[in-house]
Amino acid sequence: MKNAVRKFFTLAYALITSEWKAVAVIIIASLLQAFAVNYFTLHYKFPDLGVSGIAVLTNYAFGISPNWVILTGNIILLMWAWRDLNLHFLALTIIAILTFSAGLSIFALYPLPLPDDKFMATVIIGLLKGLGGGMMFNAGGSSGGTDIVAAAMRRRYGIEVGRFSIFINMFILALSVGVVGLESVVYGAVGLYVDGVTMDNVTRSFDRRKQAIIITNKPDEVSHFINEHGRGVTRLEGRGGYTGQPRPVLITLLDPRQVVLLKRFLKEHDERAFVSICDAAEVLGQGFKSWRSL
Repeated sequence: MKNAVRKFFTLAYALITSEWKAVAVIIIASLLQAFAVNYFTLHYKFPDLGVSGIAVLTNYAFGISPNWVILTGNIILLMWAWRDLNLHFLALTIIAILTFSAGLSIFALYPLPLPDDKFMATVIIGLLKGLGGGMMFNAGGSSGGTDIVAAAMRRRYGIEVGRFSIFINMFILALSVGVVGLESVVYGAVGLYVDGVTMDNVTRSFDRRKQAIIITNKPDEVSHFINEHGRGVTRLEGRGGYTGQPRPVLITLLDPRQVVLLKRFLKEHDERAFVSICDAAEVLGQGFKSWRSL
């Protein structure tokens, strides 16, 4: 146990120094979610999901600070699952939990004027939490709670617990009806839907690239142009199915702006080139999403 703790803190230090961008993203994302929970979820007495959902319910029913429930709940889950979690994931998750809890405490000290429109409030909640969740996911961390359970169960038993999480969250929402009333639960459900849609779109937007397959008679020039714009290119030796002539084929992954530049370059230098461009939903490897984030 002592060696594991020492190893964790060594990794955490290395993580902060070598992957400070990921740590910064996790901190910003956690603060966004804490802002949404403090100023909107708690203010309007909307429900939430997972450990945060239990925390806000105990706050509404018994006046217990959600901070303590979130910290205690996540500590229990981390103690149960730490042997099955990747240390990289574990370190980022702990940073997220501590930042979220600190953010709740800080934001509680500074009240803000809020709109009376509950529908506007629930949309704002969904946008902020979804943005934070998407940023956190792309950085390779999580906000804790059911994410810890899902990661541990996947590693321990090789099973996904998405359906199990749905049943837990439905149970929390059912309890919320008796505490905050049906109207607030409906508003909260709308916010949770906006949260999910926003997080999915943010996740896809961060990972989305364009895959270009280029058949050209000037492969060296095209490859050099792509390399100049910071992207790698793979060259395959193809053969025309009709003519039987050798046809070099280039494959590369670009962002949308680079695709525009590539098409302009080909128009000027090789109008006989053939290009196929399609969306790549997720790209892993050097220059893109790190394998360590999984």
